[in-house]
Amino acid sequence: MKAFSLEGRAALVTGSSQGIGLAVALGLHEAGARVVCHGLQERPAELPEYVSYVPCDLLDPSSPNALVERAFALQPALDILVCNAGSFFDLPPLEMTRERWDKTMQLNLTSTFFIVQAFAKRLAAEKRSGSIVITSSTNGFQGEADSCAYDASKGALVMLIRSLAVSLADHGIRVNGIAPGLIRTPLTSTWMEPRAHDLLKHYEKKILLGKVGKPDDCAGAVVFLCSDAASYVTGEIIVIDGGLTVAQIGRM
Repeated sequence: MKAFSLEGRAALVTGSSQGIGLAVALGLHEAGARVVCHGLQERPAELPEYVSYVPCDLLDPSSPNALVERAFALQPALDILVCNAGSFFDLPPLEMTRERWDKTMQLNLTSTFFIVQAFAKRLAAEKRSGSIVITSSTNGFQGEADSCAYDASKGALVMLIRSLAVSLADHGIRVNGIAPGLIRTPLTSTWMEPRAHDLLKHYEKKILLGKVGKPDDCAGAVVFLCSDAASYVTGEIIVIDGGLTVAQIGRM
């Protein structure tokens, strides 16, 4: 179906050197888009040659504008933005520091807004339409122990998606989001693998589809939201969690 094709389109995907972001970037490319990837470090050796890459530290307040400017220099026809960059810096709430709180908000929330702003300004100036997808989390709807800053940032992204959808609609820019549940990535593996026996068994009982997700499980939803197949969709968030947040108790 041609409505799902991204031929002739170009995308910037932040936080795409690994994990969900990389899977999304490759999925967009497979659908026909030219892709600019982004990460904190220099270009990873395993990144395919057919994608461009911009290293950039989004904890620097000047980085959002610089990243978008470099992405447009690489792909002047850029009309898709996927804001996926984010991380987890929490300590238990009685031990949490202002530094870690501010770091979480700067990376997960503030940089996302200003990347969107720079992208939307360019499209509005050129009178072009576009599509934005922001990665939130099931943590944006449900709290998790010792994750106050992370949960707050992801909850803020839920409302940011909706507010931006309202504000950018007149510019022909659609804004949607995805909310992944438990996905096996380098970030989640650091705490999941040491407790694999008991923790994974617990989640496998709670997740209706019986397994932890893979980064590729998120790619199709983003491709859909960026495509003409979703041309009448804005302000929506697709939950990708295998049914984790659907059942109240899960399997016994």
